[in-house]
Amino acid sequence: MDLTTMPFWAVGAGILSLIFAFYFAKSVLNEDPGNDRMQEISKAIQEGAMAFLSREYRSLIPIVAIITIVLFFGKSWQTAVSFLVGATLSAVAGYVGMAITTRANTRTTEAARTSLNKALGVAFRGGAVMGLSVAGLGLLGVTILYLVFKDIDVITSFAFGASAVALFARVGGGIYTKAADVGADLVGKVEAGIPEDDPRNPATIADNVGDNVGDTAGMGADLFESYAASAVASMLVGATVYKGVVMNGVPGLPGIMLPLLLGAAGLIAAIIASFFVRTGENANPQTALNMGLWGTNLLTAIAAYGIVHLILPASITVKGVILTPNTVYIAIITGLVVNVLIGLITEYYTSNQKKPAQMIAKASETGAATNIIAGLAVGLKSTTAPVLVICAAIYVSFSAAGIFGIAMAAMAMLSTAGMVVAIDSFGPVADNAGGIAEMAELEPNVRKTTDKLDSVGNTTAAVAKGFAIGSAALTALALFNAYAELAQLDTINILIPTTIIGVFLGAAVPFLFSAFCMEAVGKAAFEMIEEVRRQFREIPGIMEGTGKPDYRACVDISTKAALREMIVPGLIAVLMPLIVGFGLGKNAMGGYLAGGTVSGLLLAIFMANAGGAWDNAKKFIEAGNLGGKGTPTHAAAVIGDTVGDPFKDTSGPSLNALIKVMGTISLIIAPFLK
Repeated sequence: MDLTTMPFWAVGAGILSLIFAFYFAKSVLNEDPGNDRMQEISKAIQEGAMAFLSREYRSLIPIVAIITIVLFFGKSWQTAVSFLVGATLSAVAGYVGMAITTRANTRTTEAARTSLNKALGVAFRGGAVMGLSVAGLGLLGVTILYLVFKDIDVITSFAFGASAVALFARVGGGIYTKAADVGADLVGKVEAGIPEDDPRNPATIADNVGDNVGDTAGMGADLFESYAASAVASMLVGATVYKGVVMNGVPGLPGIMLPLLLGAAGLIAAIIASFFVRTGENANPQTALNMGLWGTNLLTAIAAYGIVHLILPASITVKGVILTPNTVYIAIITGLVVNVLIGLITEYYTSNQKKPAQMIAKASETGAATNIIAGLAVGLKSTTAPVLVICAAIYVSFSAAGIFGIAMAAMAMLSTAGMVVAIDSFGPVADNAGGIAEMAELEPNVRKTTDKLDSVGNTTAAVAKGFAIGSAALTALALFNAYAELAQLDTINILIPTTIIGVFLGAAVPFLFSAFCMEAVGKAAFEMIEEVRRQFREIPGIMEGTGKPDYRACVDISTKAALREMIVPGLIAVLMPLIVGFGLGKNAMGGYLAGGTVSGLLLAIFMANAGGAWDNAKKFIEAGNLGGKGTPTHAAAVIGDTVGDPFKDTSGPSLNALIKVMGTISLIIAPFLK
């Protein structure tokens, strides 16, 4: 069999995904955008979001240029080109996806005036543009670079390029969105007693912009990075494991091709399953979105069975492990099962329909302090089940197919990223749609429909964060194994002082990184709160509806704060691996990766789930439970949600990018370490 033609299958799948992304974008733009007021609000959100993204990317140009020059002279021009392609495609995916989601919002609102199913369809198709762009560009980038350079070591820097942009996109977007959200909530809801998306609130446009830059561009960049890193790590490990199998003159070719073809299968599965997302007028939209996700997993599993039997040899033995198509398939299924289980666990701990969030809501009856205590407890407890699932996945995949099994479990999980990002990006569209309905003062039934979508969007966002964290853990482990291969490490001895120093440093960095992110949100939120209070105080007639708030001033505060405050956490993430690796050696670097992965994973799960549970506890009360809006119970829940905002949308998600930046940098510097 001529396996050298198979990369073109992956190229074809990537191009097909971009064609469908264009199709979905066109279908969204053909929908009715609503009346003039709705379009005015949507345009303000769109302009704010795209202006922030443009300024953020311009801020990253000097950093990307410096790294490109260092790689050009320090390694090779091919490595520098791969890095630049990774950074560029990550930025392009975020920009294209957000350009559509910020236009889909008002069209979703207008669709909600007639049908829940139609509104769901518009919002989902808007998110699907982002999802298919992320996965399609990720697969195309890795595959084309492999076809051009024929050297997997060279394309490791593609993953680093994606990681660098994702890190700053996550941190900057998280700071932006939470500065606006905290300011809008504390002054608008608690002090002024007005609804979240009330047009009288000066921070409301910035808040709606933040939903897009955080949960759309940020999550897209995060999973683009995971996709790239997982594909590259799987190809590296596959090339090593199957190096004794020479096909078409290329050693290890089956192990190199499998990750690419699995990615292609996941993309096509996501395209097909996107047509499963439909709902009835009285049905739960969550079920429709679950059909898309489960359909993608099922179709990928079916395709994977054919792929492994098509390209893998009947049996080889590597370090005492017998690899067959069936054992590798078990590892792939393990990754897909982790997809589902992580989602179910995250939904349990964060949904307002489940006991943990309702317990936090109940604790709000005695004040903000008990709400916060309950939320912290839920977040801490929520770390155990995902870790057990990940541990089980590692054990099963390794038992089945050794280190290649772990790598393929990670790749299997990321192969469904097209659907996961689509479902995640659905959330900001639905959230914005509700805000537009409120600000445009549409009939109450419209807001009721958008609230139903928004409630589901909160859960899908939490599930997507769980997916991002779980995939980051498996990707980090795949990167760790790839690093060990490149650094020629069979074992990492923690009895060596430098190694244990590396472990402690790696474990400490996620806490330091998170602290800077939280502190940045606090500083930016302080500026936002002062500005909102100033406008309420100085602009006549705001509360009466006769005076117009200065939305642009609040957007500007969030933008400047995010760009200013994202630099220090970003530098910590990039410089620390270099300091440890070159200062203490390759064993210490291995310890650093181990400590950072474990610490970062646990902290990310804790923060994301605690924040999600606080948010949905507030929404449970706002649905009319425990006294509803305007009560002391509600005020306590708003404070808890405000504490949770930077947990779930800034520090928590940014840790995914942090641990993958550690891994991708380690691949680049591994040959130079002693």
